[in-house]
Amino acid sequence: MGGMGALRLWGDVQPALFPMKTVLYPGIQNARKKWNEPIANRNLTLSQPAIHTFTHSPQLRYHSIMHFNITRFETVPLEHPRFVRPVRILYTQNGRELSWEAVRSHDSVAVLLYHPEKEAFLLVKQFRPPVYMNDPAYDCTYELCAGIVDKKMPLVQIAREEIEEECGYDVPEEKIEKITSFFTNVGISGGRQHLYFAEIDESMRRHGGGGIETEEILLEWVPLKTAKAFVFDETRAKTPGLMFAFYWFFDSAAR
Repeated sequence: MGGMGALRLWGDVQPALFPMKTVLYPGIQNARKKWNEPIANRNLTLSQPAIHTFTHSPQLRYHSIMHFNITRFETVPLEHPRFVRPVRILYTQNGRELSWEAVRSHDSVAVLLYHPEKEAFLLVKQFRPPVYMNDPAYDCTYELCAGIVDKKMPLVQIAREEIEEECGYDVPEEKIEKITSFFTNVGISGGRQHLYFAEIDESMRRHGGGGIETEEILLEWVPLKTAKAFVFDETRAKTPGLMFAFYWFFDSAAR
């Protein structure tokens, strides 16, 4: 099961503005006060010392522990799929007979988790075989807490279950707010992701997280003051939903 990861970041951060609604959470309100704080006064160390150091710019350095040891990797034809269904779509567009190769898959929920006391976001980190297949340089991805919609229940309830399973926090449903929804993999599956936000604190902590069965999920804290730099760090594989969610938060905090 996963435990708290080790991530330290150094770098200046400025808020970004774009038109989206503002959610007046206490943590977001307090975050406004931090944008102009001198960098020398910032406490950015939130976890234990790390093993490996990665440097890609004078402004930003990451310390991270490598957790995933991949010893065999191959691709084979997919038989008896459990979660996706490859299909060929036949359709007529502007009088032309066309076809499209696609995959049927589940919609999903994702949650941006922010801890006001730690002034940090809580992400999950895991090995993603398709990412590794495209580029073996990335043995893990940084993601929002998320899960597929494969149950007949309200989306916010599924989001709550994912938070507890992956991150170990029991967040009441009324404290999980819908941000928006969008479509992902529009050329392949067209799945819809429903994005949520929740603030967490240690009173909600139930266990160390890590997911269920063979998920092998690790938890990773990203300090607020270096979150923007983290978003643009291409040495860390991450999802568009994560990047969008961070900028939604930046916009809310900047207002």
